[in-house]
Amino acid sequence: MIITVTPNPALDLTWHVERIVPGATHRADTGVARAGGKGLNVARVAHTQGAAVIAVTTTGGSTGAEFAEELASSDVPHELVPVQSATRRSVALVDAHLGDTTILNERGVNPTDAEWDALRASVTGTLHGRAAKEAPVLVLSGSLPPGAPDDLVGSLIQIGRDAGATVIVDTSGPALLAAAAAGASVLKPNAAELAEATGIADPLTGACVLLDRGASLVLLSQGADGMLAITSDEIVRARLATPLAGNPTGAGDAAVAACAVLLAEGVTDPETLLRRATAWSAAAVLMPLAGEIHESWPALEAALIVDRPSITALRPPAACPTSPLRQPSLEKDLR
Repeated sequence: MIITVTPNPALDLTWHVERIVPGATHRADTGVARAGGKGLNVARVAHTQGAAVIAVTTTGGSTGAEFAEELASSDVPHELVPVQSATRRSVALVDAHLGDTTILNERGVNPTDAEWDALRASVTGTLHGRAAKEAPVLVLSGSLPPGAPDDLVGSLIQIGRDAGATVIVDTSGPALLAAAAAGASVLKPNAAELAEATGIADPLTGACVLLDRGASLVLLSQGADGMLAITSDEIVRARLATPLAGNPTGAGDAAVAACAVLLAEGVTDPETLLRRATAWSAAAVLMPLAGEIHESWPALEAALIVDRPSITALRPPAACPTSPLRQPSLEKDLR
């Protein structure tokens, strides 16, 4: 069973235009509105691939009503916690000419302390209710609204660990460091998020910071350069020979979904997790909307170039850590 938590959900609005010209007026076909946010995208992908999923998030205001209606029309099992403030919006403009996407994200409004408590209670009830008979995987995914409690991520991770769940976190900023310190099993930053959180430009040194704080596996997204799986005792790299063009907005969420599905099945090998995460991430780029992956993902996985580069091959030797890391392996953490 996979439980996803989206602390800052959004009504995702997507428009496809022929070409974006700054300062110009653009016409587009009718856009698509979907209940979104990174955790919801993870839940959609995992659900369509046959995994048992429950998506937990908040909803409020008129946009929240549209959010809830769209989510209800899908068949993704979910638990919605009502909040007073309106659910934020996220706008994606897909440029067909350039093959890229421009995204505008509202920051969101911080729920009250009582509403956060209600979210925690919903996660606790889900873990000890419908997920109690299985070894659950808890996914905390996405940004936090401005003003969110400093202990929010840590408290949700602790709820998961107390329930015997494997915890995956995909977030940014101080919350990423908090997730490592709270003992998240898997963290999935991209290179920019890792640099922002740690203040370290070198991605391997930044990943070592997360491992030393308490994480067991860092899945590091590098865009067109593929993905790295980094533990205290190995580095594995996976990439396609030729990068794919398309809509990358849900690529990271698909990678998290792949990891969650395999962990729910008892698979803990970092290379296996990396292969599936990279393939699903690439397959998401081929789809027009976040929360979907292309059916060609098995062929993409088979075409991956996978190697185990040395630390010195990826960065200058002077950047290497000089002290041993605290977590010996992902497999030990999950036992």
